[in-house]
Amino acid sequence: MDKRVNEIPKGRWLHILPPIMIICIISYMDRVNIGFAMAGGMSDTLGMTASVAGLAAGIFFIGYLFLQVPGGQFAAKHSGKKFITYSILVWAVISVLTGLAETINQLLILRFALGVAEGGMLPVALTMVSNWFPNEERGRANAFVILFVPVAAIITGPLSGYILAVSDWHWLFIIEGIGSLAVLIPWLLMVSDRPEGASWISKEEKEYIIGKIRDEEEELRNTSVKQASLKDILPNVTMWKLIALNFCYQSGIYGFGLWLPTLLKNLTHSGMTEIGWLSALPYVGCAIGMLTISNISDRTGRRKEFVVIPLVGFALCLLFSVKTEEYIWVSYAFLVGCGFFLQAAAGVFWTIPPRLFSPAVAGGARGIINAIGNLGGFVGPYAVGVLIQMYSYDMGVYSLVALLFIGAAITLTLPASVEDKKKPQESIESLKV
Repeated sequence: MDKRVNEIPKGRWLHILPPIMIICIISYMDRVNIGFAMAGGMSDTLGMTASVAGLAAGIFFIGYLFLQVPGGQFAAKHSGKKFITYSILVWAVISVLTGLAETINQLLILRFALGVAEGGMLPVALTMVSNWFPNEERGRANAFVILFVPVAAIITGPLSGYILAVSDWHWLFIIEGIGSLAVLIPWLLMVSDRPEGASWISKEEKEYIIGKIRDEEEELRNTSVKQASLKDILPNVTMWKLIALNFCYQSGIYGFGLWLPTLLKNLTHSGMTEIGWLSALPYVGCAIGMLTISNISDRTGRRKEFVVIPLVGFALCLLFSVKTEEYIWVSYAFLVGCGFFLQAAAGVFWTIPPRLFSPAVAGGARGIINAIGNLGGFVGPYAVGVLIQMYSYDMGVYSLVALLFIGAAITLTLPASVEDKKKPQESIESLKV
């Protein structure tokens, strides 16, 4: 790690990461609160079977495809701040309308539209992070942003449980949708797209960031990566490995997250208030796991093994949560273990694309990887719902275990250039299709 990091101001950690994280928290709450709504009466009100409930939870990710690449490209070339501002306004309205849905078809249309509205958020946020944080800080910076998952889940569980206990699922969507608008205030006041446009940043910090990013771009220019465009990298084997890995990972993440309230209800037979609190503890573990794994990965420069370890740990905890379900609190302990590993690989995973693709195409590459990979967010919840309806809850969980092991196996085949060992990066042309 560059020693200069400890000698300069660190305003970027306070001005950039918190508002980005807040935006991500609100978006995550609006996408996963359907899991609590299903367990809290929506399925009964609308006459939803398990497979239809899985479809309603997962169809979000079909819509999520549409703005992934345009969002990343817009942030790289123009303004991620403006993109996310307009996105918030749209998804807040859609969330409120979801609370007014009266039929399954209306619900499906609104969930799809919410996916479209939120689709560019993560690639835009990660592109903005890459503008502010050099590679040696990027794993931790990405992890702090992706902490929105456990933080949002910790908030969503008790809040949703409380709203459902005192009202119903309609108000769950309406209240949390209106809350989305409040986050525009810190977003508009604090965030800048790049160091060059920030009035609050010190001269030393600005020069450090710009210098480090320029050095990274120069390193990439010294390889044939500079010739690669989005069109050129689409047929690349490594690109599709990253997509497949992300697909398996997101299947596990969202299959677990969106069905967790129902799994807890069946395991403990508790009320919605208790389920809300029980659902929060796995995400406390999630925050600890993310910070621990990303910090170790940044310090060692090892990326592949710190993607594999969380995937395998997540799979094993899921498996044992089923095998021990006759012992309620032992099974719940393994669900908490799932939380520790749930997002632990995410910050590390998103350091990999900038090691393979030039800055000009990295935003679009993130979008493609996130868009197609996030189809796992559709497949995971839907597959679990179908298998529950056809067989049992256990079979639904086993499908997620299998996908996580496949993702770990794919990670082992990634090129050595993803490791941060200060060696020349492998060129895109050397990754033969």
